[in-house]
Order: sequence, then structure tokens, then C-alpha cells
Amino acid sequence: MALTSARCSSAAALTVFCLLTGTHLGAAAQAPKTKPGHDGPTIAEQCAKLVAPSWRAPQGRHQAAVPTPTRPQRGVAFLDPVHGTCLVRATDHQADTGKGFLRNDYSRRQAFNADSTRYFAFSEDGTWQLFDAATTQHLGRLQGLAGDAEPQWHPTNPELLVYLPNNGVGMAMYELNVATGNSRTIADFRQRIGQIWPDAQSVWTKSEGSPSADHRYWAFQVDSTKWQGLGLFTYDLEADKIIATYDLRKNGKGRPDHLSMSPSGKHVVVSWDDGVVAFSRDFSQSKLLQRKGEHSDIAVGADGEDVYIAVDYQSSGGQVFMTNLSNGQRTDLFPTYVSGTATALHFSGKAFKKPGWALVSTYADYGRAGQQWLHKKLFAVELKPQPTVLNLAHHQSVHTKYFTEPQASVNQDFTRILFSSNWGVPNESSVDAYMVVLPSDTLANRR
Repeated sequence: MALTSARCSSAAALTVFCLLTGTHLGAAAQAPKTKPGHDGPTIAEQCAKLVAPSWRAPQGRHQAAVPTPTRPQRGVAFLDPVHGTCLVRATDHQADTGKGFLRNDYSRRQAFNADSTRYFAFSEDGTWQLFDAATTQHLGRLQGLAGDAEPQWHPTNPELLVYLPNNGVGMAMYELNVATGNSRTIADFRQRIGQIWPDAQSVWTKSEGSPSADHRYWAFQVDSTKWQGLGLFTYDLEADKIIATYDLRKNGKGRPDHLSMSPSGKHVVVSWDDGVVAFSRDFSQSKLLQRKGEHSDIAVGADGEDVYIAVDYQSSGGQVFMTNLSNGQRTDLFPTYVSGTATALHFSGKAFKKPGWALVSTYADYGRAGQQWLHKKLFAVELKPQPTVLNLAHHQSVHTKYFTEPQASVNQDFTRILFSSNWGVPNESSVDAYMVVLPSDTLANRR
């Protein structure tokens, strides 16, 4: 039986799906509704009435006690009482599926489609569910996706997404039209990869990778039938061509935790526990980015260059930093060890239309000094020395286990954020997705 990935091991029902050997669901799945009915005001209209035109996000190392509001109803906008941002509960796990949590999948995955009219959420039963972003209405189950399907929204067509079979077993890529529910195979690696590594079973990013911003270039890792790492390869989807391969055994490397293509498609970032390395697309050049793999993402800097953003717990101050993938220059952004405290963080660099910014979500803080400015919240950080920090919301999630982490993801133009929260209930199954709705000029308008 296949081993589960780390992101699949925290809930019993989900583990069943993650142990599947690549079952490709389709015919029995419910087709999403294409014309949802909704009589009331949209989320944007609700937020426009709540947020004053003069609103600005609190800037800098802004500290305030975390309030304890009651869990809101889905689809009803409200203001974050500290930061003044407009929020809305985006899923209702009991009403929508009745099968445990229904949450944002991960910070490194783009939750919103190309025009931010749709978003998906991941259910505890291993299914993926589609929602109307204008109203938060549940549109149905996404056909074909099961378990670790690694969906990636098309960068320009809001009706299309690419996904993999569960855990990459079957070594293929599919494209789903969410309006029709129809899937087609867009890449089949079985023969090509089988000729290189005969024992190959799985082609995936191990849950956390993304293609280039234009979806042309992809990077994958190859696992055996015994879930041992065999190698890595880069792929040109436009030309349907394997560009280069990297044999793990020949290079004295073990199975990585995950890998990803950079937004430009020029770099492959591979995260091993003993180091994070940026390779050129053909694997001929490499740069060590970090000596120990931690939570991270790859973003676009203000100059249009690819940057790796992560936390360095081994550094003085536990610095959050970024490194330019082209020249290897590291820039420290802010410390996380504040007054003897520490916190865990997730990063989202998916706002490709707003280069020079990333989203941070923090959780599981501890230390005798108590809550500090960066704890229990979502904030935008500018990718430059001495960066501007814009404080956006408290996520209200009580950390217990993995699936209670907020893992916030930002859309392409930094106007929508989706995050996970149990909203004060210390239960891993009582988790929903919540949306932050931001004015289009949020990053430009500062105090």
C-alpha cells in the first residue's frame, strides 16, 4: 500500500483517500452548476457598504489583542474588528458536504481562478469543491479530482484547471473545464518516464509545487512503486517535451520534500530537508538557497525577478528572508524571534500581477512574553529591505493539528485572500475557508 504524504496524514477520513492508488473519479461525480442563483447583494457589494473609502490597512508592526467574535454565517460580509478589512465565511462544511473540514488547501496553491470568480476548497473526505466567489455559493464537486490532485488554475482562462491523479499515480496530467465538468488528458508520461526509470509509478510535485506563471514550464519528481524517490524532470507543456532529467541516486540525493518551477520558468526549486536548491531549468546549474527546508514559496520581486521567500529559524532573530534566484542575493525582511517568542509561518507568493509583495500567515506562536505584532494574523509584506508591512486580518484559528493552520493563499492581483480557520473551536474537523476582500488599491495606499 502506498505511503501517504505528510499533508495527508492528519485526518482519518482523508488518509483513506491519500492511500488510494490513483483512482481517477469522473462519471459518478456531480457536475458543477454554471449559473448559480442568488437574490441578495454580492460579497463585493456588501463589502463596499462596510468599508469606508478612506480605509487604509494598519501599517508596520501593529499589535492589538485578538478579539473573540462568534463564528459568522457563510456569505454574510463583516469587518475585522481590529484591521477594518472586509471578511466573509466562504464555506460551510456542515451544509456543503457534511463530511468534516472544508478548507483552503495550501498557501502555495492558487485558490482563485484567473478572474477571481471561482475558488475551490478541499474536503476532509478527499474531494474538491467549487464555489462562486461573488456569492460564496457552493457549485458542486469538481469532477475527477481526488485526494492529492494538485489542481492549478489556468493563468488566463477562468474555466480551466490542470490536475493530477491522486499522489501522481498513473503519471499523467488532466485539464478540467469547470463549466462543463469535462476532463481531457493533456500529458501522458508513462512511456517516456518508464523508459528512464522502469520502476516509476508516480509523477507529481509532492503537493506543494506550481508551474511557471504562464503554465508552460513544469517540474516534477518521480517516485517508485515503493515510494522511493527516483528522479526529477522539467517539462514544456506547450511543446509536450521533457526538457531535462535529474537522477537522484546518481547525484547522491534522497527523495525531496517537494519541488516547484519558479514563476518565470527559469528555475526549479527543490526542497530537501537538508537544504533547498535552485536549479536552472536544465539542471546544469544550482544555487543553495537554505541549509534546511522550511515553509516557503516563490514569488515575483519588484524587479520582475524570481525570489524565494522563507523563514530561517537557524539565523539570529529567526529571520524571514528572500533570495533572488538569479544572483543568489539574500535580503532579510523581518525577525520572528520577538521578545523571546517564536511562531510558525506560511507564505503565498501567488500575486503575480502585484510583483514585489507576498502574503504571510502565522500560527502556533509561543513564548513567555505572549502575543507579539506578527502573531495569529495575515499580513502583506513588501519584498525589499526594511519592507512595508500591511496588517490585514486575524485568522481566529486555534492551532491543534495540521489542518487548523490558516495556510492563507492570495489571488493574482492581491484583492482576495482565502484562509482556513476553525474560528475559535479547537477541532481539526470544524474548519472552513474564509475570504478577505481587499480594495484594488490596498497595496498602493499606505498611511
